[in-house]
Amino acid sequence: MDEYRESQKKRVQEALDMGELETGRGLHQEFGLTRACDTRWGSHYKSFSNFIIMFGSIVDVLNDIVVDSHCPDESAKAMGFLRACQTFDVAFILHLMRDILAITDELNKCLQKKEQDIVNAMLLVQVAKKRLQKFREDEWELSYRFDEVTTDLLHGIACLNPIDSFSSFDLRKIMRMAEHYPDDFDEFSMGVLENQLASYIIDVRDLDERFSDLKGLCDLSKRLVQTKKHSNYPHVFLLVKLALLLPVATASVERTFSAMKFIKNDLRSRMNESYFSGCLVPYVEKDVFNRISNDVIIKIFQGMKPRRVQL
Repeated sequence: MDEYRESQKKRVQEALDMGELETGRGLHQEFGLTRACDTRWGSHYKSFSNFIIMFGSIVDVLNDIVVDSHCPDESAKAMGFLRACQTFDVAFILHLMRDILAITDELNKCLQKKEQDIVNAMLLVQVAKKRLQKFREDEWELSYRFDEVTTDLLHGIACLNPIDSFSSFDLRKIMRMAEHYPDDFDEFSMGVLENQLASYIIDVRDLDERFSDLKGLCDLSKRLVQTKKHSNYPHVFLLVKLALLLPVATASVERTFSAMKFIKNDLRSRMNESYFSGCLVPYVEKDVFNRISNDVIIKIFQGMKPRRVQL
């Protein structure tokens, strides 16, 4: 445990040296993880808020305990806590409870005062009820909207799929999918797309036998280019490309958000946007940057401005 304490002391000292932490009386006292009180709901709100703010540091400490602890029981408990707090359920509950308790926080503070103001307390009850009702309606609308968009996109992709001689083709569902790309399909383009889809499906399903053996959207995209039909139906081809890009774009965004916690940690929490982007892009696009030699990087770095020492 002595080695563990020394490692933690060293990390704190490095943070102080880099200016990421400050010392002094009263600093950082608002971010402690104190035990919530059963009779003071304001303490629950503070605990949830502080846990979210300190989440990165909590994960780092649990990781250090798992690696450095000499006590098997302590290491096992830390591993259990680490796995639990990194699940979606825990993250969802943390943010949900923080948002709900924030709505009732003013009411809780009023009810805990020594001098009770019944009139204002009753008004705050009405305020909290209305805010909670609005919160519930907003969450339901957001959930419904998300499900609706997701369903439209998935149905549209399925209807574009050429398997079994385009048996799943449905013009109405494909048009609903296109509506979610307003930057690519304006009101005029939507009319053109509908007309092209009507001609396209007769062409590839009923007339052109070269489209009879396709196994998926990737094959469809290649065959449209090979037969030069992508120029006959440019709006349909654009929609096929968007359908192919959707899963890749979603996975890329998820990987990027996962990488953010490694770049912007507790010792690098004050990055500006430009520096953060400069660190994040090479980390995410490792395959691209691994092909760039160190000599090229040194040459570019050296050419940015005159330097006293040549690398």
